[in-house]
Amino acid sequence: MKKISNILVLAALALSACQKQPVIPNTMPLHKAKLTQTMVAADYKKLDTSSYGYKNGVFQSEDDAKQTIPALLATEYPRVDDGSTADITFNVGTPQVKVADSVYSNVAYTLTNADYLLLPGNKFTDFSAAQILSWLTYWPKTANPKANQLAVLTFNYYAGSVSVQTYGYLYLNNAWQQIYLLSPAQYASIGRSSHNEFVATDAGSVNTYINALLKADLTASTTAKVGDILYVSYNYYDGTDYQKVTAFAFDGNNWVAGSTPRTLSFERATGKWVVSSTVSYTLVKDDYTYIGTQTTAGTQAARDNVAKFPDFNISAATDATFWSDADLNAAMIAVLTEKFKATALPNQKFVVTYVVYSFGKTSNTSKTFVFDGTNFVVPQS
Repeated sequence: MKKISNILVLAALALSACQKQPVIPNTMPLHKAKLTQTMVAADYKKLDTSSYGYKNGVFQSEDDAKQTIPALLATEYPRVDDGSTADITFNVGTPQVKVADSVYSNVAYTLTNADYLLLPGNKFTDFSAAQILSWLTYWPKTANPKANQLAVLTFNYYAGSVSVQTYGYLYLNNAWQQIYLLSPAQYASIGRSSHNEFVATDAGSVNTYINALLKADLTASTTAKVGDILYVSYNYYDGTDYQKVTAFAFDGNNWVAGSTPRTLSFERATGKWVVSSTVSYTLVKDDYTYIGTQTTAGTQAARDNVAKFPDFNISAATDATFWSDADLNAAMIAVLTEKFKATALPNQKFVVTYVVYSFGKTSNTSKTFVFDGTNFVVPQS
């Protein structure tokens, strides 16, 4: 029995040695992290590059980034504690449009009487806005379009009456759409009426010119919302005559092309990354003027001084223009109330950065406030 018992023990040990021990996944959080990251090309490639702009390293808008970045953070930092924060810098921009063929003579065309009859059921030599879009699917040159194919068409346009018009059309996202085409009058307004085109010496100024033209065009600017995109087609000559297309986005004041960096703060709460509810705000010159002329914070001398010089004097309490801590709180609360009360959420934090002046030197400092549902208050320590 003893021999058999020993054999069984040895067999058990051998079997145990042969079996692969189970791997216990490391699911323990690493730590409460404070992350700072600037997105690079490799980060955007992790996103769905079939969607807008990611292949070009940009987000369409801040809302686009707010919806997309949390999933990226969850993938890259899955084991950090709740309370972790991440300040992410990213690019917001317009899509890059590479026209399939941009040689002007290849994309510009004037319809003949016979061309109008290519549209089934049409018996007239003019088109409405809807008819010309339908016609593009029957015209041999555009019936089987390539991505970003461009057509600049001159035709008889009917909208109650008939007039000759020239419009631009782009095959974008699997559909033909009318895009914004600069007119002869617009070229004339910037001194480019001789050939209705930009030239090589304009290369660094084209976007500036187009921004001014779009802002002056009430049909484009009066109803524009932040994030709206216009695809603008224009003629450009540098030895060859080209018809180019650039996408412009409205930022609230200007029409801009390309990309601009933005930064958003995220925090991890209940196991998920979400946009931080903390608002960080840095006073601008208009805020100092507002404090100096529209509030009762501080003394009259201090308000006059801060309206003239965009900083707060904290050098000495004996100075006529001195700002005490209580005065500074009142000034910041006045700005927050003016700018954020309509949208602030209960218990939301606001970090305000401002410039102070102390014995000949200026520096930045910050104060934190909380919206209690009615007013902005200094949080209790």
